[in-house]
Amino acid sequence: MGTKFEACSNSTRSSCPGYAVTNFTRAEQGFEASLVLTGPPCNAYGKDIFHLTLGIRFDTQNRLHVHIKDTVEKQYQIPRAIIPLDSGSGVSENDSNLKFTHVQDAQSGFGFKIQRGDDVIFDTTGRPLIFEDQYIEITSSLPKNANIYGIGETPDYFRRSTANTTKTLWNRDAHNPLGENVYGSHSIYMELRKGKFHGAYLHNSHGMDIVMANGTIQYRLLGGTVDLYFFGGPSALDVIDQYTELVGRPNRIPYWSLGFHNCRYGYKSVYVVNEVIANYSKARIPLEVAWTDIDYMDNTRDFTFDSVNFPLSEMQKQLKYLHSRNQRMVLMTDPAIQRKTSYETYVRGHELNVFIKNPDGSEYVGHVWPGYTVFPDWFGNNTDKWWHAELQQYFDQLPIDGMWIDMNEATSFCTGTCGSGQPTDKVPALPWLVSSPGPPHRKLNTSNPFLVPPYAIHNPQIEISDNTIETTAVHANGVIEYHVHNLYGYMQSKTTRDFLLAYRQNKRPFLLSRSTFAGSGALVNHWTGDNEATWQDLHISISSVFDFGIFGIPMVGADICGFTGNTTEELCARWIEVGAFYPFSRNHNAIEMESQELYLWESVAEASRRALAVRYKLLPYFYTMYQYSVEVGWPVARPLVFEFPQVPETAGNDRQMLIGGGILVSPVLEEGATTVRAFFPAGKWYDWYDYTEVTGTNAFVILDANLEHINVHIRGGSIIPMQPPGMTTVESRANNFQLLVATNGQGKASGELRARSEHGVCQRSGS
Repeated sequence: MGTKFEACSNSTRSSCPGYAVTNFTRAEQGFEASLVLTGPPCNAYGKDIFHLTLGIRFDTQNRLHVHIKDTVEKQYQIPRAIIPLDSGSGVSENDSNLKFTHVQDAQSGFGFKIQRGDDVIFDTTGRPLIFEDQYIEITSSLPKNANIYGIGETPDYFRRSTANTTKTLWNRDAHNPLGENVYGSHSIYMELRKGKFHGAYLHNSHGMDIVMANGTIQYRLLGGTVDLYFFGGPSALDVIDQYTELVGRPNRIPYWSLGFHNCRYGYKSVYVVNEVIANYSKARIPLEVAWTDIDYMDNTRDFTFDSVNFPLSEMQKQLKYLHSRNQRMVLMTDPAIQRKTSYETYVRGHELNVFIKNPDGSEYVGHVWPGYTVFPDWFGNNTDKWWHAELQQYFDQLPIDGMWIDMNEATSFCTGTCGSGQPTDKVPALPWLVSSPGPPHRKLNTSNPFLVPPYAIHNPQIEISDNTIETTAVHANGVIEYHVHNLYGYMQSKTTRDFLLAYRQNKRPFLLSRSTFAGSGALVNHWTGDNEATWQDLHISISSVFDFGIFGIPMVGADICGFTGNTTEELCARWIEVGAFYPFSRNHNAIEMESQELYLWESVAEASRRALAVRYKLLPYFYTMYQYSVEVGWPVARPLVFEFPQVPETAGNDRQMLIGGGILVSPVLEEGATTVRAFFPAGKWYDWYDYTEVTGTNAFVILDANLEHINVHIRGGSIIPMQPPGMTTVESRANNFQLLVATNGQGKASGELRARSEHGVCQRSGS
């Protein structure tokens, strides 16, 4: 690990003068002001910027925008053409539920408060704003033991610790280390206070640390501006509605994607995949989608097929067979393109000048699966045209049903442009196949602040360019990777979805991406990456699903039974019992790991049949919840605290999962357990299997849970739309609809069946 520089010490911070407010004037639906540095610059981790501009706008009744930027606007800001934020219609200060006030402190300078009613939900007063070219620091107070949710992507417990916790936003390929940054960057957080939720989002693509300690939440940014949005709630679903209205509503998924999916990295041939498909059928375990990882490619190159193990003709036969049975196929595509003159995809891209460059104008060359690779520059004028043309040829050969884009942080196996200067057609060995450990890490270039920034975010690598595109690489618009690294996966998602929409204009795309950013939910769906076959990762997977519900990406799931490491029969049985209720439900594991298809153990097969039977029966209910996602952003899988914020015991509960507001899942998450301690909020709850009533008293209940059983309960007061389950979603949809009416203590219940066809919304309500 490289040297980590902590934020300004108290003595350093006290020397930062803060800013003075001048020219504070009322603007249309808000305020404007100038901020001027009040004393000698502290230059903590960069050069202080003397003149700033402050803008406040009441976007909607429950959304307030505060933007502090350098007056000359040299600092990088995310263009609206990249992420088209909703501006809101604008309201007057009097019509807003959020109030903005500012103070001028003699020692710390400018500070501001955001207030909802009598409650101050964000307060920077008494702490100086530090605004430098490569370091920005803004701090707000938090109540003691604050209930904070969100900030990621990071595998962690759902309720974030506020006791000296740092969350780093810097997209990287990492194997789900607890508490560390991984594939995506989402700065949105929600806080539960006095039974009500509010939220805040910082719109900035730079690397950053968000630190919660000493009763504060502090943003430490490597550049850009302070572009903050505040959401008044007051419910959790209200905050998510307000956030997704800003960054984009979740995309409409095709119905078939709600089925069960199977994949692994390491299937040796198309014939092995054919056997897997057949074995699921023999075991009477529903299989909706057969996925194949990079194994199908010719030498792991995009848009190619291994002529021996995955010949195109056999892949076409497999797709035809799947379609004849109302099943689907999804394949993987990576962004890295092999640099080789015999590879036509590279040649066409090179001719169109679509790849990221070194500072000297040559192509930036990293190292990924095919060897030395170049990376599409999504800012380039011709890149979309080239990418769409390559996809067109690919789909014309094999019209797969959905796409899976991986390694798009972007990942590289070396540091820097390691292929530059190498012969164009040279193909190096994969790093882990080299007998020696390889060369030592290069010497840190501390003279270049974009390679080694003065403030080092807590990215657990020697430098932030490790295993990704170097931060000094140059994009077509002249912007270096340092400023836009976290946008790479988002931008690939955007152009790929544009292709899918154009290619099949009458079908909804299905697109799964590993790397995400704010607003990605409008474009793609997500899985939580390379988890491990451990009981802890099974538990953390629930939290991660909840996180992405906040991030506006409701179609999310973890690799069932674990990706790396060898699962056990017991762990796999318990995992499918949870995974059957993930919004995105897929079994997936890694090459060289022991196989873990669900039919391999009879206990796992039986657990799968039981749990997936519940899922498939609930498909109309799941789909109704997704319609709410599209309309107002609400997550499908929810923590209890979202529905019962007044009950203290729900604040940190990430061991149970609600589907919508009406179905409660209480899984076993410990090895050897045959019971589960489940919390039941006050009210009536009914066992899914026999309708036995449980009277909730805001207390825990011990439930039996043999290895093949998952506890599922229906919330009293709910009407649940259902259909008898089939082996595919098509088969299930052919069955008659049913309504499960679960009355509350007053003998009442209500519910909806909501759907969206290509021709409009179908909505049926009942009570």
